[in-house]
Amino acid sequence: MPPADKQQQLLQMQINGYCILEDIIPQDECAVMRELVSAAVERERSGYPGAPRNVGFVPSLVNHDQSFVEYLAAPRLMGLLGKLLGEHLRISFTSAIINEPANERGKWHADWPFNQNNAGRVLAPYPDALMHITTLWMLSSFREENGGTLVLPGSHRCSTNPTAEDGPDPFERFPAETNASGDPGSVLVMDSRLWHATAPNRSSQPRVALAVRYAPWWLNLEVLRPESDERRRMCDESGRSDNIVPSIRPEVYASLPENVQPLYRHWVARD
Repeated sequence: MPPADKQQQLLQMQINGYCILEDIIPQDECAVMRELVSAAVERERSGYPGAPRNVGFVPSLVNHDQSFVEYLAAPRLMGLLGKLLGEHLRISFTSAIINEPANERGKWHADWPFNQNNAGRVLAPYPDALMHITTLWMLSSFREENGGTLVLPGSHRCSTNPTAEDGPDPFERFPAETNASGDPGSVLVMDSRLWHATAPNRSSQPRVALAVRYAPWWLNLEVLRPESDERRRMCDESGRSDNIVPSIRPEVYASLPENVQPLYRHWVARD
């Protein structure tokens, strides 16, 4: 990324809480990836029944499909994330999210660890500090018609979000809200504090995306791992809940590109 472009992206992240990187995946490869990801969701979605109606969701998609993995460490993306999160960043989530036709508008929320419904959370009011990045990879085009993610620019600078008990109404309509838009192969990069919501898909085709989140080296992710002691203590024993991110199978990790493995080495299943 030329220095001027990177500075513009960093400024957008500071002011709006998000930016869009175009052509991270070549557009002519997106159709095949879209089919492979959709097939993986169709096979695996029954194991994760908590998704909203008409939304296909599978966590740790990398265990089931690796068609996209070579792009997870794309230089333009890593250049931006390195400026935002520092050295030794890691992937915390790799999920498939498909907005199917006739899905409903979702609630405004901020992502983990700012979602106040999670066991692992930064308590609101939280400090004005970027701690986690959410990226949405557009395997389909993102448009208002097909449910391009709703975002509220500038909301990442608030010290709370609509998941808090005393937070704003999660179904409120804001004049400044907008649908993130982009062509297949683009990546929406969001500060995980940014308020966003599932948008209704009014088209006849599914909107296929990957949600890949990146964390700095110091952020504790263990509450997300199903077999961890952190999860037993914070979820099973306390009665609270959190996202589930299955560990990466060793054979899948071994198959990853050399420059992608460092992003997952912390999440390989333990013996």
